[in-house]
Amino acid sequence: MTPSRLLSSLAVLVALTTPALADPAQIYAEECAMCHGGDRLGGTGPALIPETLSRMRGPHLHDVIAHGRAATQMPGFEDVIPETDIAALAEWLNTPLNEIPAWGPEQIAASATINAGYVAAPAPVWDADPMNITLVVETGDHHVSVLDGDSWDVLDRFETPFAVHGGPKFTPDGHFVFVMSRDGWVQKYDLWSLQEVGRVRAGLNSRNIAMSHDGKWLAVANYLPQTLTILSTEDLSVARVMDVISKSGQTSRVSAVYQAPQRQSFILALKDAPEIWEVATDPEADPVYEGFVHSREKDMVEAIASSEGLFARRRIETAEPIDDFFFTPDYRFLIGAARDGAHGVVVNLNVGREIAKLPLPGMPHLGSGISWIRGDTRVMATPHLREGKLSVIDIESWEVLSTIETEGPGFFLRSHENTPYVWADVFFGPNKDVMHVIDKQSLEIVKTLRPEPGATVAHVEFDRDGTHALVSIWEEDGAVIVYDAATLEEVKRLPMNKPSGKYNVWNKITFSEGTSH
Repeated sequence: MTPSRLLSSLAVLVALTTPALADPAQIYAEECAMCHGGDRLGGTGPALIPETLSRMRGPHLHDVIAHGRAATQMPGFEDVIPETDIAALAEWLNTPLNEIPAWGPEQIAASATINAGYVAAPAPVWDADPMNITLVVETGDHHVSVLDGDSWDVLDRFETPFAVHGGPKFTPDGHFVFVMSRDGWVQKYDLWSLQEVGRVRAGLNSRNIAMSHDGKWLAVANYLPQTLTILSTEDLSVARVMDVISKSGQTSRVSAVYQAPQRQSFILALKDAPEIWEVATDPEADPVYEGFVHSREKDMVEAIASSEGLFARRRIETAEPIDDFFFTPDYRFLIGAARDGAHGVVVNLNVGREIAKLPLPGMPHLGSGISWIRGDTRVMATPHLREGKLSVIDIESWEVLSTIETEGPGFFLRSHENTPYVWADVFFGPNKDVMHVIDKQSLEIVKTLRPEPGATVAHVEFDRDGTHALVSIWEEDGAVIVYDAATLEEVKRLPMNKPSGKYNVWNKITFSEGTSH
């Protein structure tokens, strides 16, 4: 037999003896669709699309399929699906959907479920201070723990949708809290009765939520579809779904939505278009004119309003897309991060235009920025995601006053009006176990904490009066550590399953100084 015939025969033999790979779509339909939905958009399990999977922390997708996920309903399939098919399935799940399904008011309304066993309590069923309740998001097994901020007892621990993202939002009286997942599920929970009220899917891939000044409306920023969903906080019904399309006709994801209480509005950061949107939450909001106005004399405006009243939409055009906003306490100005990650842009929201540009290399994380009074000047500070430093900025002159060197790039800053310190984590790199404590006046690091060597230490929240600081050991077998905010000594350690953010009712509803919003 000639060499060429021998090779050909061997190829045929290999083909005959090697089992063909199964179709990943068929495997999904047989093994996954029951929990994750026939369209991969989620069911009892999360959506399995790139927009969601790219944010998954922990084990690789291949390992999750093979071995399951501890403390969840996700089983392992290594005894059911061959190894090669698991690899093919994981690859297939990371491909975009061929078509983005409609997800408008009808679909959102159809997704709503109300807890049949929910009974509203006329007063809290516990004896703690209602304004000193702190929620801890435990990402390890998708739960939230409800802490008494005085005794540090866990009053309840409730299950959340998969992959909670962005901070929970409280109604102005602290009675209810709303939690959002990456899959767009919004959960309403009654803190008085310690029960879930219900949930609704406001988007397919979402970024965060914001509460209106009066507590009546909840806005949901969506990547998929490219919309802003506004829900009634009373019954989770759909009040409005706004397609996000720029003045030039370009569609855009919403990278974040923020509450601007003094302005009685929501502020939107658009990911793909050079605009900022302001959406009114005041039923008496002035008309918005987006075309030519011939005269603005009182009672003689010669123009056609594009919108007015509740949910009126105002555009603020910028030179380029900016997001990840920091707001001054009066919500007159915002600083947004430019896409190049090297500078910030200051926008005057009253006049609707850019007024300054700040040199902020190293990708500032402005959403974690905080402000305080230093001497007789109000300053703000922001961490940087790519460089080990904090930038301190005078928010009157818009000058960078100081750069504080840290032991690595950080993610969160926190403080409180009753503490002389700023707490800054080092979230990335070899020193992820570091927490810096910085004097607000001298801008010097007064202490560097290492509460759990080698573990990720991140995110600080204070109790109501600022006497204690809570720090996360962001690991599966982690904890929330309670520190005396004056002596910087550890007071208590509360075991938790990968605790991330912590949110005190009083600090959030009063917009306490040193708390990002």
